[in-house]
Amino acid sequence: QVQLQESGPGLLNTAQTLSLTCTVAGDSITTGLHYWNWIRQPPGKGLEWMGAIASSGSTYYMPSLKSRTTISRDTSKNQFALQLSGVTPEDTAVYYCARSTDQFYSRNIRRDQYDSWGQGTQVTVSS
Repeated sequence: QVQLQESGPGLLNTAQTLSLTCTVAGDSITTGLHYWNWIRQPPGKGLEWMGAIASSGSTYYMPSLKSRTTISRDTSKNQFALQLSGVTPEDTAVYYCARSTDQFYSRNIRRDQYDSWGQGTQVTVSS
Protein backbone atom coordinates (compact mmCIF):
# COMPACT_ATOMS: atom_id res chain seq x y z
CA GLN A 1 0.00 0.00 0.00
CA VAL A 2 1.46 3.32 -1.03
CA GLN A 3 1.88 6.01 1.60
CA LEU A 4 2.63 9.69 1.05
CA GLN A 5 3.83 12.19 3.62
CA GLU A 6 4.20 15.93 3.18
CA SER A 7 6.84 17.91 5.03
CA GLY A 8 7.89 21.53 5.12
CA PRO A 9 7.50 24.78 6.99
CA GLY A 10 4.06 25.77 8.15
CA LEU A 11 4.51 29.52 8.38
CA LEU A 12 5.95 31.92 5.83
CA ASN A 13 6.04 35.64 5.23
CA THR A 14 4.82 37.32 2.08
CA ALA A 15 7.25 37.08 -0.86
CA GLN A 16 9.06 34.04 0.50
CA THR A 17 9.32 30.76 -1.36
CA LEU A 18 7.35 27.78 -0.13
CA SER A 19 9.19 24.47 -0.32
CA LEU A 20 7.39 21.21 0.42
CA THR A 21 8.53 17.63 0.04
CA CYS A 22 6.44 14.51 -0.39
CA THR A 23 8.06 11.27 0.71
CA VAL A 24 6.61 8.16 -0.90
CA ALA A 25 6.69 4.66 0.58
CA GLY A 26 5.38 1.46 -0.95
CA ASP A 27 5.79 2.53 -4.59
CA SER A 28 8.50 3.96 -6.80
CA ILE A 29 7.89 7.41 -8.22
CA THR A 30 9.68 6.37 -11.43
CA THR A 31 7.62 3.32 -12.39
CA GLY A 32 4.09 2.67 -13.56
CA LEU A 33 1.62 4.98 -15.25
CA HIS A 34 1.40 7.30 -12.27
CA TYR A 35 1.30 11.02 -11.73
CA TRP A 36 2.53 12.54 -8.51
CA ASN A 37 0.46 15.61 -7.76
CA TRP A 38 0.36 18.67 -5.57
CA ILE A 39 -3.10 19.85 -4.56
CA ARG A 40 -4.13 22.52 -2.09
CA GLN A 41 -7.29 23.58 -0.31
CA PRO A 42 -7.60 27.17 0.88
CA PRO A 43 -9.84 27.77 3.89
CA GLY A 44 -13.48 27.57 2.94
CA LYS A 45 -12.72 26.62 -0.67
CA GLY A 46 -12.47 23.50 -2.75
CA LEU A 47 -9.48 21.48 -3.85
CA GLU A 48 -7.13 23.15 -6.33
CA TRP A 49 -4.73 21.15 -8.46
CA MET A 50 -1.34 22.84 -8.70
CA GLY A 51 0.73 20.50 -10.81
CA ALA A 52 2.19 17.05 -11.22
CA ILE A 53 5.27 15.11 -12.16
CA ALA A 54 4.83 11.90 -14.09
CA SER A 55 6.73 8.69 -13.49
CA SER A 56 8.58 9.59 -16.69
CA GLY A 57 9.74 12.85 -15.14
CA SER A 58 7.56 15.12 -17.26
CA THR A 59 5.99 18.00 -15.37
CA TYR A 60 2.60 19.66 -15.72
CA TYR A 61 1.38 22.87 -14.11
CA MET A 62 -1.82 24.77 -13.54
CA PRO A 63 -1.49 27.69 -15.98
CA SER A 64 -2.46 30.29 -13.38
CA LEU A 65 0.36 29.13 -11.10
CA LYS A 66 2.94 28.07 -13.65
CA SER A 67 5.10 31.19 -13.40
CA ARG A 68 5.56 30.62 -9.65
CA THR A 69 5.62 26.82 -9.41
CA THR A 70 8.34 24.24 -9.79
CA ILE A 71 7.85 20.52 -9.22
CA SER A 72 10.91 18.32 -9.06
CA ARG A 73 11.94 14.93 -7.75
CA ASP A 74 14.78 13.16 -6.00
CA THR A 75 14.67 9.59 -7.22
CA SER A 76 17.36 8.44 -4.79
CA LYS A 77 15.07 9.37 -1.90
CA ASN A 78 11.78 8.52 -3.67
CA GLN A 79 10.57 12.05 -3.03
CA PHE A 80 9.02 14.78 -5.08
CA ALA A 81 8.90 18.44 -4.19
CA LEU A 82 6.97 21.64 -4.69
CA GLN A 83 8.38 25.13 -4.78
CA LEU A 84 6.02 28.11 -4.91
CA SER A 85 7.69 31.49 -5.15
CA GLY A 86 6.41 34.90 -4.16
CA VAL A 87 3.78 33.62 -1.73
CA THR A 88 0.99 35.88 -0.48
CA PRO A 89 -1.73 35.33 2.15
CA GLU A 90 -3.88 33.97 -0.71
CA ASP A 91 -1.55 30.96 -0.80
CA THR A 92 -2.61 30.00 2.72
CA ALA A 93 -4.02 26.49 2.44
CA VAL A 94 -3.67 22.86 3.37
CA TYR A 95 -1.24 21.37 0.87
CA TYR A 96 -1.53 17.74 -0.18
CA CYS A 97 0.50 15.39 -2.28
CA ALA A 98 -1.42 12.65 -4.04
CA ARG A 99 -0.99 9.89 -6.61
CA SER A 100 -3.16 9.40 -9.65
CA THR A 101 -3.00 6.65 -12.26
CA ASP A 102 -3.17 6.96 -16.06
CA GLN A 103 -3.97 10.67 -15.96
CA PHE A 104 -4.05 13.75 -13.79
CA TYR A 105 -7.04 15.92 -13.13
CA SER A 106 -6.59 19.66 -13.28
CA ARG A 107 -10.22 20.76 -12.89
CA ASN A 108 -13.20 19.80 -10.76
CA ILE A 109 -10.96 17.96 -8.36
CA ARG A 110 -12.45 15.19 -6.23
CA ARG A 111 -10.64 13.10 -3.68
CA ASP A 112 -11.76 9.84 -5.33
CA GLN A 113 -9.88 10.74 -8.53
CA TYR A 114 -6.63 10.10 -6.70
CA ASP A 115 -5.82 6.68 -5.30
CA SER A 116 -3.49 7.81 -2.52
CA TRP A 117 -3.21 11.01 -0.51
CA GLY A 118 -0.88 12.40 2.07
CA GLN A 119 -2.42 13.66 5.29
CA GLY A 120 -1.88 17.28 4.26
CA THR A 121 0.16 20.05 5.79
CA GLN A 122 -1.11 23.50 6.79
CA VAL A 123 0.76 26.40 5.26
CA THR A 124 0.02 29.90 6.49
CA VAL A 125 1.38 33.02 4.83
CA SER A 126 1.43 36.15 6.95
CA SER A 127 1.25 39.62 5.47
